[in-house]
Amino acid sequence: QVQLVESGGGLVQAGGSLRLSCAVSASTSFSINAVGWYRQAPGKQRELVAHMLSGGTPNYADSVKGRFTISRDSPKNTVYLQMNSLKPEDTAVYYCNADRVEYGRFSEYWGQGTQVTVSS
Repeated sequence: QVQLVESGGGLVQAGGSLRLSCAVSASTSFSINAVGWYRQAPGKQRELVAHMLSGGTPNYADSVKGRFTISRDSPKNTVYLQMNSLKPEDTAVYYCNADRVEYGRFSEYWGQGTQVTVSS
């Protein structure tokens, strides 16, 4: 099992910044394959914001390229999403995601989500 706990959401004015954190804990030693951030706005489907394979190059949704940065601090078992130049359309619940292979089977995990609200 993998547990993901997000923090850092809140209310910010347009043009401001927030940094989301995702604390990752696991009961077994299988390595995390990839981490990512997704978001879901009211009435919309959950969408990918940023994704990064272990040791790989991050990729971003077009809507956040140049403004958001995903990073991973392995010793601290924490994944971050630095969000700059925030826009009202970035308002959503943001979810941390991680996946790995356990006993030959792909497993995916989600955090509980953290609300980000950007006012105009």
